[in-house]
Parts: sequence; structure tokens; C-alpha cells
Amino acid sequence: MILSFQNCFYTVKKCITNSIIRGKNRYGYNFRFFVSVKYSFLSVCLLCFLNAEATELYIGKATADITPRLPVALMGQFGLRIAYKAETPLTANVIVLETRTGGRSLETTIMVSCDLVGVPNDYMQMVRAEVQKQLPGLNVNHIIFNATHTHTAPVLEDDPEKVSFQYKIPKEGVSQVSEYLSLFTLRVTDAIVKAWKGRSAGSIAWGQNRAAIAYNRRAVYADGTAVMYGKTDTPGFMNLEGYEDHDVNMLFFLDSNKRLIALGINVACPAQEVEGRSAVNADYWHEVRKTLQKKYGTDLCVLGWIGAAGDQSPHLMYRKKAEERMRKLSNINRMEDIAQRIAWAVDKTYEAVQNDTHTAIQLVHKVEKLSLPMRIITEEEYQNSIQVRDDAALQISRDPKLADQLYVKMTWYDDVVKRYERQKADPHPLYTTDIHVVRIGDVVICTNQFELFTDYGIRMQARSKALQTFVIQLAGAGTYLPTSKAVAGGGYSAICQSNVVGPEGGQQLVERTVALIDELWTQTK
Repeated sequence: MILSFQNCFYTVKKCITNSIIRGKNRYGYNFRFFVSVKYSFLSVCLLCFLNAEATELYIGKATADITPRLPVALMGQFGLRIAYKAETPLTANVIVLETRTGGRSLETTIMVSCDLVGVPNDYMQMVRAEVQKQLPGLNVNHIIFNATHTHTAPVLEDDPEKVSFQYKIPKEGVSQVSEYLSLFTLRVTDAIVKAWKGRSAGSIAWGQNRAAIAYNRRAVYADGTAVMYGKTDTPGFMNLEGYEDHDVNMLFFLDSNKRLIALGINVACPAQEVEGRSAVNADYWHEVRKTLQKKYGTDLCVLGWIGAAGDQSPHLMYRKKAEERMRKLSNINRMEDIAQRIAWAVDKTYEAVQNDTHTAIQLVHKVEKLSLPMRIITEEEYQNSIQVRDDAALQISRDPKLADQLYVKMTWYDDVVKRYERQKADPHPLYTTDIHVVRIGDVVICTNQFELFTDYGIRMQARSKALQTFVIQLAGAGTYLPTSKAVAGGGYSAICQSNVVGPEGGQQLVERTVALIDELWTQTK
């Protein structure tokens, strides 16, 4: 039997307690008590020394440049945008964790954060397949991908059978989707293999702070309707629809010399500050990395993890003039302001936790395929979608140049029509998605592929048994997953065109995620 050091402690305590009881029931107990304690303590310590195999943590990290070849079509807006310059690089940042005991590998997890809108299933499967070829013994199902959701990154899919948000990308003079898939696969695979082969003994620390980065972006009006980025300086405005999550959860990864080598930062705010530009840009995460690397070293690997933030963004909803005045007086732009707030949270947290690092941790990774009920398309939604689709198609047929503005809209509504027609054969359709739940010491990471409304993330965190709960959205392709109140208000992000899974599925996602977390704390305590 292998004893942990904690078990050894309690065994020693029990032996000493029993010796005290026996000693007090005998003549001359003082002598016998000390002899009994001495030999009980030494015996248990010897047993621990001979049998206990301490768990060791091994860490690897790497960064890949995933900037596309220019010019390239950008994803995230309804109109086609062609980028002819890259204002910042796009990166994929990789952390490998492995626990060992007695030289034997116990568990592994690999996290890959990408400066993209989402990470389609094809991209994840291609990388996993290539990694498996180079590292045959690795469990590639434990590779977690997530996107920062920058809207100034390349279009990732063009197969009409797989994606509803389609762009009419020129066939000549522009980088194609297939080309980017190849680039992404090659460079991310290389980074994962590099991180794996470069792993070495290290330690980890965790902590949290607060920084006001995101704003709820859904304005609610007196008539009960809601509008994303709706006007707030109007008499009909009543309130912002939901809670704003300003918690920043952090994981700090250190090498054997206690040097900070990597960092995971969980912020409930998508990278959408410069989303409308026609240039490649990693958005605020680039500025965050620059700011932190200036202090902690240029080789610091920073993973951006977006928390549940389907109804949040960095865009101001009110008090805009006051904010603009303060930025001008402070001589910083909005991206720098966001980076400074996050960096402040990191600095303060690291100051507090840097001496509370852990080398022997429980690392448990669970991945599960979850089938969620799809949002049902009503007859009214179906008829409306036909009308909008056909109107857009008619305009494009009359003036093909309008495809740049209307093609996405046409295919977006056409997808609703297809879903309704499929419902006739399957009135209770299901949507299958992967979720990961990873225990790392006292904290847990749980993922989902959606632009998950913040309330769902709060439910997970509030009910979790973990000391800290990192909710990471967009661990996949991503579509909005709204709450019941959002669906009632309507508007972009809460209408059927915006989501394949509705509130019923959202609550099932919460329940299953919480159940998996509970299992980790029950099975490993």
C-alpha cells in the first residue's frame, strides 16, 4: 500500500493517541509512553519513507504563430472584410501538465488557447490526429482548445453543410480556408509536441482578483424587448439585462527555480474591442501579453481563457464620454486600459500566492460527450426566415456586388429553414458537444463550446465544490447559448438564428458540469 504524506500524518497522530491511552493504564507509564511514542513514530516515518511515492508535477509550454497569409477574409461580422495587414500576430499558446509518481505517468492535460473566433471541430481533430502520429502514447482526447473570440481573425470554415455563417470569399488573390487549416494544423501540432518534449518539473499556484473589463451588452426597454448594444440614452431604456462578472481567475505555472514561465487568465469578456477593423488583430490579449512579458520575461506564455460571457463585451454601454475623457487625460487607448486592468489583477494576485505553490497536486481530467436538446424552430420563425433568405438572394441576383454585405445574412437564415425541415423527421433533435472538467489541485477547469451567457457560468461557480472554478467558453466552434429571460427579450444573440441550443439545454449543461465536478471531489478526497 502506498501512503500519501497526509495519510502518514494521520497515522502518526493515531499511533501517538493510542500510546497515550495505553501508557496511562499501566504502572510506570511515563517510561513506557515515551518508548511507545518513539517507536510508533519512527516506525510510521520509516513506512512512509519506504512506501510513499510523492506526486510530481511536470510542465511544458510553447507558443505558435498562427497569423494567416495575407490578404485574408476576416470572420465575425455580417459583411465581408478583407485584411491586407496584420496589426498584431495571432498566437496559439500551449500548456502541458503531467503528474508522475515513481517515474510513472499518472495523468496529463494539454490546454491550447487560440486567437480565433472559435475552434471548429475539424481543426481540433486534425491537430489531435497529427499529434497522435508524433506522440503515439499521448491521450489526445485530453487536448483542450479554446478561442479568445477575436473578430479580427481569419474565416475558418466554408463548407455549407457544416456552417451557417458563410462568406463569399474571392477565389483569387485571397488566402483560402483550406490553406489556413493546413497552417493551423502544422503550427499548433508543432507547438504541442514542443511543449510535451520540453516538460520539466515545476509547480503551480492559483488565485483570483477582480477587474472591471466587461459590460453586459444587452439593453432592455420598457416594452420588454432587448437589443444587443442597444441605446441607453433614450427614455425607453430600463436596464442592462444581466449580471456582469468581473472576477479574474488565474493559474501560475513555475519552473523548478520558481520562475514564472506561463500563466492562464480567465476573464469573462470576449476579445472584441477592435472587432470591426479590417486588419488581423489579436485584440486586447496581445496588449495583455506585451504588458506581462515586459515584467515577467519575454518568454512568458500567456493563455487567454474567456469565461461565460455570451452577453458581455468590452464595449461601453453608458458613461462613454466620461470614460473617454479619463483615457485621454491618462494618455492611454482602450486596449492599453484593458491590459493595465488585467495586469494589475495578475500582479496583485501573484504577490499574494507566489509562496503558496504546489508540486504534488491531484490532476484528474474528464471529457464527456453531452447531448443537449436543440432549440425548436417555430412555424413563425420558419416563415420569417424563408422571407429574409429569399429577399437577400433576390438582391444578390440583381446586383452580385451586394453578396459582400448580404451573403452571410442569406445563409444564416437559410440554416434556420433547414433546421425546421429536419425537425419534421426528428421533432426532438439533439446537439452533441464535448465538455472537459479538469481538477488541478484545489481548483477546477470546466469547458463548453458556446458563447455561454454569464448567468450559466455563475450557476456553475456558485455550486462547484472547488476552491476556484474556471469556466472556459468557446472550447469549440461556438454559438450563443442564451438564458430564458434573454429569449423572452429577443434580439441578436437570443433569437433562433443565433443559437442551436436554448435555455433548456443550457441548464442541462450546468447540471452535468456540476455533477462531474462533484464526482472529482468525491472520488479524489
